[in-house]
Amino acid sequence: MSKLSTTVLRWARQTAGMSVEEAAHALGSTPTRITAVEAGEEQPSRPLLLKMSKQYRRSLLTFYLAEPPKRGDRGQDFRTLPPEHSVEDDAVLDALIRDIMVRQCLVRSIVEDEEESAPLKFIGSRKMPEGVASSVQAIRDTLRISLSDYRAQHDYDAAFDFVRQRAEDSGIFVLLVGNLGSHHSAVPVELFRGFAIADSFAPFVVINDQDSRPAWIFTLLHEIAHLLLGTTGISGAQADKDIERFCNDVAGEFLLPADEVLSLPVADSTSVAEAVELISAFARRRLVSRAMVTFKLLRTRKIAWRTWQLLDSTFQEISRHERERYKAQRKKQESGPSYYVVRRHRLGKALLELIHRTLDAGTISPVKAAKALGVKPRSVYPLLADPPRGVGAPEGLGAT
Repeated sequence: MSKLSTTVLRWARQTAGMSVEEAAHALGSTPTRITAVEAGEEQPSRPLLLKMSKQYRRSLLTFYLAEPPKRGDRGQDFRTLPPEHSVEDDAVLDALIRDIMVRQCLVRSIVEDEEESAPLKFIGSRKMPEGVASSVQAIRDTLRISLSDYRAQHDYDAAFDFVRQRAEDSGIFVLLVGNLGSHHSAVPVELFRGFAIADSFAPFVVINDQDSRPAWIFTLLHEIAHLLLGTTGISGAQADKDIERFCNDVAGEFLLPADEVLSLPVADSTSVAEAVELISAFARRRLVSRAMVTFKLLRTRKIAWRTWQLLDSTFQEISRHERERYKAQRKKQESGPSYYVVRRHRLGKALLELIHRTLDAGTISPVKAAKALGVKPRSVYPLLADPPRGVGAPEGLGAT
């Protein structure tokens, strides 16, 4: 075996967010040996390299490079990161985005090979100077959806499924992805809320499924706004950049026109308890999040910054308790949705139908289908055994 680059070995560990001690534990080795390998004093065995490939989330070929590969083009980073974010979370997100980009490239190649494929005209069709109203109308036209259509849905799950279906009907692949296959690798929503790939043949919107249902809806519309602008990139929880504020305004105006909150009787003098009750009821009726209603109250100057901070922190605490209660209830249940039911919902009807159709036609192999779906080859046929018609959401959390 040719001598491996010590720089690559060290880079692979560090970008996986592991210290020497943590890597040694994950690899079933010792810190002394890992240090010796990274210093070039000892060549790693084949079994150790295979473990490194798995634990560092890098292909085996990466370790035979002379130097670390350059970061691929993954679009722009629209996020304003919280100061407490960890290197470990960054490494998981980096691996997740790499995986999504590979899958999107596969899907694009499949779509392009279909006879009736054509570039989608709405990708990159809008510019920020045209204003929020222009993008809101473009979403309505593209998705063929009105505000009354949206509010006719009976709950948040149905509302998300409705908007997602219209987005997929327009040619957008909408995926729910928040980890690398287990809850141990979950990416916090503060670090990653959504990801858009503004490709004219196979546009992707990826939503962090660790978030709440109302947040899924908002993020989906936010990322569609990115597609209209033709911008590929990652979005986080904070929106300090102009483009993020713009996409937030588009999603917010689509779901809740600013003039509607003027009728909500909440002011700085309203008690917290009463404000919480009024905002919660107002949000439920319109199938939006309480956080968005509160922010709209701030933007329309119905409440001051200090009042908004108090209400926002109150709703965050309420939401945290709701999530904990929901998880506790799920643990008490003897059984939940099957692996395949959950996986189908995360992948979405559009992607499932595409793979189902092309696999049946023999134009792709099961291995390629597995890569596009993000599953093991043995899971492809069981996953597609139930035709993906109206892939509904497993029972989930209500308002947040």
